Amino acid sequence: MAKKVAGKLKLQIPAGAANPSPPVGPALGQRGVNIMEFCKAFNERTKDKAGFKIPVEITIYQDKSFTFVLKQPPMTDLIKKVSGIKKGSDNAAKNKIGKLTKDQIMEIVDMKIKDLNTDDREKAAKIVAGSARSIGIDVEL
Repeated sequence: MAKKVAGKLKLQIPAGAANPSPPVGPALGQRGVNIMEFCKAFNERTKDKAGFKIPVEITIYQDKSFTFVLKQPPMTDLIKKVSGIKKGSDNAAKNKIGKLTKDQIMEIVDMKIKDLNTDDREKAAKIVAGSARSIGIDVEL
């Protein structure tokens, strides 16, 4: 028989660094979930993605058990990593801080497409290009 869902929770946690401090501890603790069990499972599954904040969707059941689904890192984090910049431009319209080639955009598309609202790689490339432009990166499509 299927378990009854008591609630869902969405968090962004640094990969491999979940611990009982906020935001993880209070969010799970008030729902009666074993915080350390979640932290160990999350850290084990994300240890290869160090340096990224990983969005996670946690489903909590009435018997206080849980399951979680990991998403890909935020689009801008992937763009910054591929383009080699530390942070976005202070004025994206005037100050361009980098450039992405078509190959780099497609590399990001391959990582992120399952989290996007399209299966078409060309449309996904336009979504990536828009995100890149919003943080001051020139794009060649």
